[in-house]
Amino acid sequence: MRNFKKYEIWNLAMEIVTEVYFISNSIPENEKFNLISQIRRSAVSIPSNIAEGCSRSSDKEFKRFLEIAQGSAFELETQLLIAEKLEYCSDINLKKINILKASINALINKLK
Repeated sequence: MRNFKKYEIWNLAMEIVTEVYFISNSIPENEKFNLISQIRRSAVSIPSNIAEGCSRSSDKEFKRFLEIAQGSAFELETQLLIAEKLEYCSDINLKKINILKASINALINKLK
């Protein structure tokens, strides 16, 4: 069993979750059960899937949960871009999300 707290990708994903909650507070209340919910769920899904994958006994299973986390990172990026296009928030910095996606991808490739 792996210690998820020692993975840089998990720690970076946790930072992103915190930032996403602050960003999503600027989205109008009428989006509470739509865009805000989707953004927060996809953000929370990333470190959650990394942690769950760490509990698995094989590299194959761990890799599968990393792939799910990777999908959630792409989903989050898309949702934040939608929020920006709708002018709910501005100047969204996607740098951390892009670093996270690349880092998850590197770990997936290492496990192949």
